Amino acid sequence: MSAPTNEPPRWLDKPETAELIWRAICVACVLLVITDFFYVKHGHMKLEQMPGFHAFFGFVAFVFVVLAGTRMRGWLMREEGYYDQ
Repeated sequence: MSAPTNEPPRWLDKPETAELIWRAICVACVLLVITDFFYVKHGHMKLEQMPGFHAFFGFVAFVFVVLAGTRMRGWLMREEGYYDQ
């Protein structure tokens, strides 16, 4: 749905705003990983005590979920109009 032509674009509609938000999220992620080096962790396993482990594990889990979802789409998807019958 597009905005009416008589309205100026809002700040979230501008591409430079999206770029700014993307950069802010990346900076926040990097800062969080850096702070992981400056406190003592008490994990259940030795692997959990490595700096950046939870960031890496979260990224790998995210990639797995996305790839699994694209695979599952093939056998879960129904044809158009399936529920209209």
